Amino acid sequence: MKFTIDRIDHLVLTCADLTLTASWYQRVLGMERHEFGGERRTALRFGAQKINLHEVGHEFVPHAKLAKPGTLDLCFITAVGPLDVVAHLHGCGVEIIQGPVHKEGALGPMNSVYCRDPDGNLIEISTYLED
Repeated sequence: MKFTIDRIDHLVLTCADLTLTASWYQRVLGMERHEFGGERRTALRFGAQKINLHEVGHEFVPHAKLAKPGTLDLCFITAVGPLDVVAHLHGCGVEIIQGPVHKEGALGPMNSVYCRDPDGNLIEISTYLED
């Protein structure tokens, strides 16, 4: 049977402190915290996707073989311009690592701003360029 992948539904982020990480993604990136399952699992919802959080040492089975905080490089798309992203990050007290810079995304050229979450994961916030 041949198949193709349509989209990403969710990913799992291993973090050192679940509460700190969930709060950062809510405050800085506007994600909605969601508790689910009988095991009191935590997810961050945005658009039609979500990020499930695993706290290191308390991962849910199955999990990545080498799940560690600070090992991801995530790119999120926003509808606001890069200068608005920069202003928002500064307003949240988040250090900008790089940007705005031109990058190539899944759908073409975009402007990106880079920062880090509390675990040191690289977070890219991008806006697709208008024609």
